[in-house]
Amino acid sequence: MDYYDYPEYIPVSEKKKKAENAINRLKKKNNNIKPIVISGNKIAKTWWGIAWIRNLERYADYSNRIDRGRSYVRHGAVLDLQINAGNITALVQGSRAKPYKVSISIKTLPRAVWGNIISTCEGQLGSLSELIEGKFPKSLEELFTAKDRGLFPSPGQISFNCSCPDWASMCKHVAAVLYGVGARLDEDPSLFFLLRNIEVEKLISSAVAQKSEKLLKKKPVESKRIMNDVDIASVFGIDGSSELEEKKKTTKNNKKKKR
Repeated sequence: MDYYDYPEYIPVSEKKKKAENAINRLKKKNNNIKPIVISGNKIAKTWWGIAWIRNLERYADYSNRIDRGRSYVRHGAVLDLQINAGNITALVQGSRAKPYKVSISIKTLPRAVWGNIISTCEGQLGSLSELIEGKFPKSLEELFTAKDRGLFPSPGQISFNCSCPDWASMCKHVAAVLYGVGARLDEDPSLFFLLRNIEVEKLISSAVAQKSEKLLKKKPVESKRIMNDVDIASVFGIDGSSELEEKKKTTKNNKKKKR
């Protein structure tokens, strides 16, 4: 008698083919479908994508469950993933013919955390492109990824729901979508700021403005010890304008003599 109900093994190639067929069907109904396609061995390759995944994996609440979504996202099971302000919606292909609907909500970045980040970024951010490309000092990298105090959400700031019958608090479909977000940030890192409701322009302008203001305050004041031409002339009894006129007359007379 078999006491265990093991799921039927399905080859990876068959899973991928099933996902491709599902995507093609969805695209016929909606051209805005945005599937997650993983190429290569890594799910994410850029700074923002990698940082997103590392943030999720370091929390004990997620570390034992999120790995369930790795194979799903690699096999192309995330048929559609849309990122908006504070919200992620997705369609994930499971064992059933109809894909499951996943929704994930992310709370707004706490005001105190946001204020600390803006003040700390003073003079350390040069442009929006540098921020988007992850080209900033190590100190900012540590600030952005600080546990519970950085830009990335903690489990307490994330809530999710899936239409699948899995009773687990985080099913593999939700886990696949969370990994899929990391892959999507590779394509467009600016979506991270949209998701977290972060005014990235304000962050940049504030950092640059503070830097400029600081430089202006440090601008050296003209020393009183430096004399201008008039001061020098008066000290040494020189009439600069008279001397110049005299030189002009002398030069003019010399030219007349030569003729």
